[in-house]
Amino acid sequence: MFTDKNLVCMDCSQEFVFTARDQEFYSERGFTEPKRCTPCRNARKAQREGGSAGGGFGGYTGGGSYSAGGYGAPRAPRGPREMHPTTCSDCGKETMVPFLPTSGKPVYCDTCFASRRPAR
Repeated sequence: MFTDKNLVCMDCSQEFVFTARDQEFYSERGFTEPKRCTPCRNARKAQREGGSAGGGFGGYTGGGSYSAGGYGAPRAPRGPREMHPTTCSDCGKETMVPFLPTSGKPVYCDTCFASRRPAR
């Protein structure tokens, strides 16, 4: 069982909380404990990528905990998805999908795909 733990950022020397939830996440994936607080991680990421890594999840801009809205640093926004035209394997309707269809594998339109999914 994990409990919240206070760590000290190696860059700014500020204390930040490494939550039990984040410890479990890190442990499951074999990650080591974070060495930097969220604002310092974002600053390093922005420096590496040559842009701004701020913003956060759901308005979260870093207050010391990694658990606010997601794990780790926020990701940069994606550009528009590349869509590919294809024909639905079930109803024959022309549709667009966000992946390159592979020969021999069925591809479904939104309606047919939804009807094939198991009920939750």
